[in-house]
Amino acid sequence: MIKKLVVVFIASFALQLHAQQGTVSPYSFFGIGSLKFKGTVENRSMGGLSIYTDSIHVNLRNPASYATPNLKSFRDESRPVKFAIAGSQQSLNLQTDNGSDRSTATTFDYLALSFPMGKFGFGFGLLPYTSVGYKIQSKNEDGEITNKYTGEGGLNKTYFGLGYAITPKLSVGADFSYNFGNVKNNVEEYFFDNGDFIQYPTVERNRSNLSGFAVNFGVTYKTIIKETYELVTSVTYAPESKLTSKNTRSILTGDGTSLEADLESQGLDETDLTMPSRLSFGAGIGQPRRWFVGAEYTMQNTSVFSNPFLDSNNTNFVNGSNFSFGGFFIPEYDSFSKYWKRITYRAGMHFEHTGLNISDEDITEFGISFGAGFPVGGVFSNANLGLEFGKRGTTNQNLVQENFANILISLSLNDRWFQKRKYN
Repeated sequence: MIKKLVVVFIASFALQLHAQQGTVSPYSFFGIGSLKFKGTVENRSMGGLSIYTDSIHVNLRNPASYATPNLKSFRDESRPVKFAIAGSQQSLNLQTDNGSDRSTATTFDYLALSFPMGKFGFGFGLLPYTSVGYKIQSKNEDGEITNKYTGEGGLNKTYFGLGYAITPKLSVGADFSYNFGNVKNNVEEYFFDNGDFIQYPTVERNRSNLSGFAVNFGVTYKTIIKETYELVTSVTYAPESKLTSKNTRSILTGDGTSLEADLESQGLDETDLTMPSRLSFGAGIGQPRRWFVGAEYTMQNTSVFSNPFLDSNNTNFVNGSNFSFGGFFIPEYDSFSKYWKRITYRAGMHFEHTGLNISDEDITEFGISFGAGFPVGGVFSNANLGLEFGKRGTTNQNLVQENFANILISLSLNDRWFQKRKYN
């Protein structure tokens, strides 16, 4: 049954990459969309905490995890292959000073695989990196719609990574990724004369085809202290990278005439976008297969980002940051008599400066999360369910506050699902 579900999820995921609207946030209007890449369901259920690594769960944020063995089984060559697939549903309550509205979006979040080979480990996968999906309208003093703004698309990421266990305690790794996708932004302008609509709207259609390479480095260090407690530390660093944006713009006038804008003369037919560098570090303590608690801080040099093709007034990018705190608890991982004792319970919180500043207002996000990992098919594989609640933005300066509730679900499978049985 699980294997059939995996096949269905993979097929659906492939289709979603071509026609998904993974967000309904008005803030996806800015830049190249809202960031989708926040780690696995396990990470997000702990407030986004991604410093914990083990031999049975995929870690999308730290490539050193591909080669992270258990301290007691460093020479064990049979560490499991790790496979993970996930999706989520986003529900938003959008509030302004003038009213509120509700929106939802459902999307697949990642498809990833990693496998060990001695002291080495390899990983690869595919995931949406940013998403664009908004419908915004502006009105004049008489309540008449003057402009409609719509957008869709986003940036996808495919990656290949390599990790190496230098010692039983220390592992390093690197991810090499290719980012690709497109963003479509449309503007409809309406004209009135003494309250009467006088012509069909003028429509401006913008499209950017994005592509570029990036790299991410990671280090993990784990050691046993006082015999039973495990100390885990983690550092990841992604240097600045470039995205090439090939742009087109067409204008559909009220009389039905379609015109192609001469972007080449303006130097806007092909532009370069700078993707900011990111540094994360964190530490935590726990007992292996029992409990863990930790904290992580991320700094992102978002101020270097700009998009000359779609410049927005009163909008600036400033340096962003994120603080995550969370952990997990397993009552009794090897209990065979009581299933609920083998469930992994997770919780956490995060506070983020997104790096977006609109009308001198910093756009921040706060969220709390809960989750559980349910064993399926064996000791190590599990189905994960997570819940996120929080808010993003503000109603100051006529902006939008998003109150969000996200449902997250994933399958995290090991090599027991891929082994050939000796007996039927």
